[in-house]
Amino acid sequence: MTTALQSPIPSHPLLRLRLASRSGMPRPIDGAWWPRSYDLLAELPSLLAGLPRAWGHITSVTVNGATWSAAPGRMLVSNQVVRLRRTVAASAQHTIVLLAPGRGRWDLLVVPPDTTEETAEPLMAAAARGRD
Repeated sequence: MTTALQSPIPSHPLLRLRLASRSGMPRPIDGAWWPRSYDLLAELPSLLAGLPRAWGHITSVTVNGATWSAAPGRMLVSNQVVRLRRTVAASAQHTIVLLAPGRGRWDLLVVPPDTTEETAEPLMAAAARGRD
């Protein structure tokens, strides 16, 4: 008799994302994202998949070039091309900028991956309230 062993289906970690509620007032920060690493190719697909549908298709992402690991100028996410841009501006050190043509721009605070939960939770809550 042959027994087939089934390996458990790998669980995907939950996306650590908090978004500010929509209001008529412009905000400097639209929420917070706490990635598990600075590997943009590994982290970006889950972030984009977890965004509200109302944001539309994100076509451009800008991150701090000194913080994130090297990445190509474009990547395919859910069968759509996303342009990856890098900046070295000090003001963008802990943010990621998401652009969707005709829909808008969203700036998210990036909580460093090695941050403890005790430290990350208040940062994310403050960003979701609109304070960075």
